[in-house]
Amino acid sequence: MATARTSYVCLACRASYKQPYDRTRQRSCPRCAEPLIHAGSAFAPPRRRDTAAWRTLTVLLNADVGFHKSCCGGPGYRPRTLREVRERMTYAERSGEPVARALVRYNMP
Repeated sequence: MATARTSYVCLACRASYKQPYDRTRQRSCPRCAEPLIHAGSAFAPPRRRDTAAWRTLTVLLNADVGFHKSCCGGPGYRPRTLREVRERMTYAERSGEPVARALVRYNMP
């Protein structure tokens, strides 16, 4: 039986690697030897030259927002542009809502 594979990301190299999930093992980037961040099994990496998308992804992953599959709907809403990230970060700051929760909000009040 095949092992479930999930995505790990190196933000410095803008690279994504599909590897078997192991909670106990710390993975490192084969290019720069920096630690990889577990992004989740529903992660689709942006193109390497798309700097805005990688900046957005950096904010999401550093806020512990992953791309894990939930029951049937996939990971849910994730902002795709820096503008959407800024709107949600401003809302989190003003309302006192945790940043991770504000980032995954589909509609802003």
